[in-house]
Amino acid sequence: MAGSHSSCGTTAMMIDLTHTLTTSTEAPMSIWPGHPTLEMKKVATIPEQNANVTLITLGSHTGTHIDAPNHFIADGLTVDKYDLTKLVGRALVIDVRGKKEREKITWEDMQKWEGEMHEGVIVLICTGWSQYWGKENYKDHPFMDLDAAKKLMETGVRVIGCDTLSPDSMICSPECEVHIEILGAGGMIAENLRGIEQVLALKDPIVSLLPLKLDSCDGSPIRAIAWSAGDILG
Repeated sequence: MAGSHSSCGTTAMMIDLTHTLTTSTEAPMSIWPGHPTLEMKKVATIPEQNANVTLITLGSHTGTHIDAPNHFIADGLTVDKYDLTKLVGRALVIDVRGKKEREKITWEDMQKWEGEMHEGVIVLICTGWSQYWGKENYKDHPFMDLDAAKKLMETGVRVIGCDTLSPDSMICSPECEVHIEILGAGGMIAENLRGIEQVLALKDPIVSLLPLKLDSCDGSPIRAIAWSAGDILG
């Protein structure tokens, strides 16, 4: 979903890369097996009280979220300790929308973008799989192989995002070796992004993947957005 904002006579386009957190059965959310489900309960309402207040219960990896190194690395950084400047930066979209169910994303698939990969760049893996969000086959997404993850880390990239449940395969790599490779290198992984393909239309795209400041937490929901570097947002 994209929105626009006018400032000083110019129009800035902002792309929302975030799935809606909802308890609706008509628009179900995909969630990693065994993780807590989202619950939202009104604890105060108007007109019974003078304000609306909602109790929200969810896991640290619910919906569109980011994994801190501590998710898989015992002594890794938590979301509140991570350098926020690394989570807002130039976006590089790797377009692999031709991949099929449970198909590997190899370094050969990514290599033509190698010249644009370097420290500070945030790599977004676009499989187009966000169209299956909430459906049974969302879990059958394409996945990155370990060699591709290793070579990506060698370029200096430390933050990646994907429009899938995980950069790993739930079935082919249940040990989450790609997670361990990236998080072990001090990286961060944003998961369950939506509409990454829209970023391809932006000139010099910037992406923001900022987490909540949760004390000593291994991950956090995020409101992921992208915009063109030349646009003024204010």
